[in-house]
Amino acid sequence: MAQRILRTDISQTTYEQACDRIQTLIQTRQSSYIVAANVHVVMMAYWHREYRHILGKAALVTPDGMPLVMGMRWLGARHQPRVYGPDLMLAWCDRAAKANLPIYLYGSTPETLQRLSEKLHYTFPHLRIAGTHSPPFRALTAEEEAADIARIQRSGAAVVFVGLGCPKQEEWMYRQLGKLDAVMIGVGAAFQFHSGEITQAPRWMMRLSLEWCFRLAKEPRRLWSRYLLTNTAFVCLFSQQIIKHHLRTIAQRFRYSKSLAK
Repeated sequence: MAQRILRTDISQTTYEQACDRIQTLIQTRQSSYIVAANVHVVMMAYWHREYRHILGKAALVTPDGMPLVMGMRWLGARHQPRVYGPDLMLAWCDRAAKANLPIYLYGSTPETLQRLSEKLHYTFPHLRIAGTHSPPFRALTAEEEAADIARIQRSGAAVVFVGLGCPKQEEWMYRQLGKLDAVMIGVGAAFQFHSGEITQAPRWMMRLSLEWCFRLAKEPRRLWSRYLLTNTAFVCLFSQQIIKHHLRTIAQRFRYSKSLAK
């Protein structure tokens, strides 16, 4: 099941259900990808039809950001938890270590990948990391991209974690659909978080939907326009959706009570 937020369908799922879904996709050998959606992702999809199409092809679009979680609850999915990309990565690594399913790390820098691999091996001693690769920070040529896919295929990885950032990682996963025999999961800044390169917001701030304040304080130049413009646009548009939803609910209840009175 999914709950539509603006123009994007967000999956009603949990960490355990998402991991079950990933394992099923692996067992049935379905080339597929998973998107962890926050407000930025939803607004990108609202403004760009091509990107919205990419999200529509995902096997799962998890509610990565608390504003989306709260929105889903207000629209009827009352017990929807957050399924945060970095935590989903750890949840799957735990499952993969127990099930002996190898992973691949694609994105970021060689230094970050080295630190990340060490920390994952420390946390999950039985986790198999089939390979890592740091692509150049530019558009890849067709030959370079094909070489990357061939390298991942040879590794035998069941899951590829992709840390290229939005929208680059979603576009990359979409291009590999049907070419890469694996489940791809876009995890954004998770590589930097788990390697210790970037500090995550405290959990209490996450629970109160204040993570954006923490990240803005850490990276004001990069994030100020996203939070000021994108988040403001989201609040305005989603407020309209909520109002329309409640008006429809009131109208349905009125029609139902009227039908009972006849």
